[in-house]
Amino acid sequence: MLNRRRLIAAGATTVGGVMLLPFTGLTGAGANDVKAPAVKARRFGARGTAKALTPSVSPFSVRMPVPQVLQPAQSTSSADVYKVVIKPAVAEIIPGVQTPVLTYGGQFVGPTIRAKTGRPVKIVYGNRLDAPANVHLHGGHVPATSDGHPMDLIQPGEARLYDYPNTQQGATLWYHDHSHGTEAEHVFRGLHGFYLIEDEAERSLRLPSGAYDVPIMLRDVEFEQNGELLFFDDPANRTTILANGAIQPYFPVAARKYRFRLLNASNEHVFQLNLGGREMVKIASDGGLLPAPVPLTELVLASAERAEIVIDFARYPVGSQLVLSNGSTPVLRFDVTRTATDDSRLPGTLRPLPALPAATVVRDVAMSFDLTGTDPIGMVNNQPFDPNRVDFQIKRGSTEIWRVSNADTIGVDHTFHMHLVQFRVLDRNGAAPLPQDAGLKDTVHLPANGSVRVQATFTDYVGRYVYHCHYLEHSSIGMMAQMEIIP
Repeated sequence: MLNRRRLIAAGATTVGGVMLLPFTGLTGAGANDVKAPAVKARRFGARGTAKALTPSVSPFSVRMPVPQVLQPAQSTSSADVYKVVIKPAVAEIIPGVQTPVLTYGGQFVGPTIRAKTGRPVKIVYGNRLDAPANVHLHGGHVPATSDGHPMDLIQPGEARLYDYPNTQQGATLWYHDHSHGTEAEHVFRGLHGFYLIEDEAERSLRLPSGAYDVPIMLRDVEFEQNGELLFFDDPANRTTILANGAIQPYFPVAARKYRFRLLNASNEHVFQLNLGGREMVKIASDGGLLPAPVPLTELVLASAERAEIVIDFARYPVGSQLVLSNGSTPVLRFDVTRTATDDSRLPGTLRPLPALPAATVVRDVAMSFDLTGTDPIGMVNNQPFDPNRVDFQIKRGSTEIWRVSNADTIGVDHTFHMHLVQFRVLDRNGAAPLPQDAGLKDTVHLPANGSVRVQATFTDYVGRYVYHCHYLEHSSIGMMAQMEIIP
């Protein structure tokens, strides 16, 4: 049985060689210390006695918030230093209802960190919960000690320093909890936020920027009758969609081009996004810009995947309203409210993909469930996660091809995520990749009976990293394995 513990408040520390301010008040943003939701010890996937609440919300009556951009606590000649408290808070997801959540910095969508290529970032996270937590920079090319390995935990009352060199190109990354066995519930209750890397080469393209460069976190939720988030239930019952923590919000825009950074932060959900047949232009994937813009009318985004799109609202007169929907379900409405000058552009060429080196190793990765016992067990290559076992040993600097498959026979989806490196999808089910597979990726969707071949080069860092299903309920019960990069 998967037990979950009650979560409440605790404390902080410093970075060697740099005197840091106390944690108190640094990232409060209106969040007082509160008790976290009481956790019910029940089997994963069982509803128990809780009765779900269907929120009564007038569509498009609330403005979509944009997550606060966090400012460094200190900046030196060599790095920007941030401090963030992991703490319980309350959020008004349903208007007028206080929902207990877990947060980075007191915000249900954690503060956005905007970093620059070549400019290191150091973040001290202090844990004020009464259970271990940690932080994984999803898509980050970082040392093993700062990757947020599931067993590298921040204990209650303690703090941990994460070093992010930011040697990779501009990309939309995100950070979230990765504490093994509790990652699914922690992320579902709010431990997630954006980490955006910007680079000078990208700046020269003059894509929409500043107030016209907007991150949007999409995810699904389910509520109990008392307004609390209902975690212990079938994920298919999470039918309420949030955009930056709001239910069916509106967002006022000017009649000009906008860049939207879309993230699917759902534990397990695939979005099929559309503007009712109107065009949006995809410019980037998980790992950054595509070689060229791709016009489309539907965008498929599986759990943990990111995509950047440009919408040119100058095509529509002031007073127009465009609805972003998931299939036929409205998610967010863009209201064209004013005119504005626009010196941005959408060039025909963005960023060439790097050449693919010759691969020297081919590996097989199969994700599945063991359903022979009382509770399901997640497996990779027929083994559940064991932090004391190294599944693959990889020579630093080598290039490998991994054949990744959904080996389940029960018709469930998975998504595959590899830590440390971005990869390229070579083919899908033996045929050409799908549009959502284009560009540099770190997460890829695997429907029932699906398979992909991906290629990655393992540069720079040595140590142990994990790869796993990013349907977090699956990884939390074992669908994860470990690779060790060696010199």
